[in-house]
Amino acid sequence: MRHNCLLGVLICVLLPLYAFAQQRKPRPITFDTDTPFVHDPVMAYEKGVYYAFYTGWNIGCMTSTDRRTWSVKRDGLLKNIPAWTHDSVPGFERHVWAPDVIRWRNRWWMAYSCSTFGKNTSAIGLLSASTLASADWQDEGCLVASKGRRDNWNAIDPAFVVDRNDSLWMAWGSFWDGIQMAPLGMCDGRLQLAGYPRTIARRYYRNAPEGQENPTSRHAGVNAIEAPFILHHDGYYYLFVSWDYCCRGEKSTYRVVVGRSKEVYGPYVDREGRPMYAGGGTPVIAGDGTNFEAAGHCAAYHFPDGDTFVCHGYSIPLHGQSILVQRRMVWEDGWPKLR
Repeated sequence: MRHNCLLGVLICVLLPLYAFAQQRKPRPITFDTDTPFVHDPVMAYEKGVYYAFYTGWNIGCMTSTDRRTWSVKRDGLLKNIPAWTHDSVPGFERHVWAPDVIRWRNRWWMAYSCSTFGKNTSAIGLLSASTLASADWQDEGCLVASKGRRDNWNAIDPAFVVDRNDSLWMAWGSFWDGIQMAPLGMCDGRLQLAGYPRTIARRYYRNAPEGQENPTSRHAGVNAIEAPFILHHDGYYYLFVSWDYCCRGEKSTYRVVVGRSKEVYGPYVDREGRPMYAGGGTPVIAGDGTNFEAAGHCAAYHFPDGDTFVCHGYSIPLHGQSILVQRRMVWEDGWPKLR
């Protein structure tokens, strides 16, 4: 009799839980927001739809038709991260950093960063797809890799640019000896580096200010420059880079500077004529003390509705949360200015 009573109690408890579980809807694949939380955003436009990609699990991805309300793909862009990335970068799993995407020769190409914070044993992987809408991304292997104690640069933060001859280049880099750049080319049907990298921008040229320290990593040093992006406009190539420190919420000091060159491989100089390889850079955006404590890791585009600058900013009202920032970009005397 006691066993029957116990069984009855269990049935009474478990049946409602089972019914509740049966009625629960599966987690939606996407959700909509007008304030996307992103880090390191880049964008692309295809057939009336804007695509944004950013640092996140399996590569962050969201879409919009107006760049105001975004539909966020909850589980990221990729189902699986290529296995070679785990072999190349110890400690890397699936939190992918700082992708970039470009349309070149009738195909979309995406580069992405595999690394662990503050170290330069890193790799930049490559994907390709026929269209952004189909998202039929194929693994194209490793474009470039760096190794601690071997290389004085860091293979993260890739940025593509197509020059006036329809040749493809890539800039990349974070800390160490600064921003690197090299041409890309097809060989045996695969896109790969077609030349040696050269340094095109540094935060400091030889000597940093006395007593300067890196508050984020003892490995990376104080050459606090990263996140290149190059935009071709009116005969010049404009190199945007981020100075100082990200990823610290309201303690972040990120800001963006720019230089320009008639040639895609440089030398890039700022508005005062200072070369970027020696620490030059004209200010573009920084924290304003009201809306954002800091802002950086930018991209810039000639979109159908006008020239647009995007980055992430560390929101003061949201206590340092990193959110998407978009600004109209105009040109004054040959230099970009944000509205």
